[in-house]
Amino acid sequence: MTIATNGKPDPTPKLVVRGLTVFYGEKKAVGPVGLDIVGQHVTALIGPSGCGKSTFLRSLNRMNELIPGCRVEGEVRLDGDPIYGPGIDPVAIRRRIGMVFQRSNPFPKSIKENVAYGLRIGGIKDDREISSRVERALTQSALWEEVKDRLDESAMGLSGGQQQRLCIARALAVEPEVLLMDEPASALDPIATAHIEELINELSAEYTVVIVTHNMQQAARVADYTAFFYLGELVEFDRTDVLFTKPNDSRTEDYITGRFG
Repeated sequence: MTIATNGKPDPTPKLVVRGLTVFYGEKKAVGPVGLDIVGQHVTALIGPSGCGKSTFLRSLNRMNELIPGCRVEGEVRLDGDPIYGPGIDPVAIRRRIGMVFQRSNPFPKSIKENVAYGLRIGGIKDDREISSRVERALTQSALWEEVKDRLDESAMGLSGGQQQRLCIARALAVEPEVLLMDEPASALDPIATAHIEELINELSAEYTVVIVTHNMQQAARVADYTAFFYLGELVEFDRTDVLFTKPNDSRTEDYITGRFG
């Protein structure tokens, strides 16, 4: 694909996926999947529950390796470099490809220390650098103005929407190149959801964003590209405006129009 979307630069693949297949024990959960995820754009993964969206998402930063009995075959390349293979450090991969989960999971620490956690784990000790990167991440996640005067207070006192933006800030603090988001707004009210969607749009100017969502309207609002999964198969992948208006596969059309799912 070479068509620019939303006024952004011509698409260049950031992640290239070829023949990706995920097994839980002997059961194939997803695949084989092949697609190119474009840099500095938003790609949405849609499909009914249990279709493999989240499993595929976790395979993009090797989170599936933390699940006992899970096995991944095929190839994923980040800027041309394989993320699977002998000698490739999964922790280093996860620094480059961050993840935000469905439910906010702040640590029982202060707001500042939640964001600084990954920096300290990564060996950064300079307090000024940590403070600077915490402020930048909180600003990027549209939370700084709300919390700048209470950084030492517990993160557990934040609202649900604020906690989710805090988790986004925590992921951004280590300066990843790709941000994976697994239904980041599913547990939030409409106002908080709107904030998250606006944030996703802003972040895509600097980051490659891949989001799992059950919400068709949300995918249409935030995503430049959309992939439709069904029963572990990637059925269709295209620009969002094309997939939602002129899908090639009848299963895609049936799902989008609410005939199943």
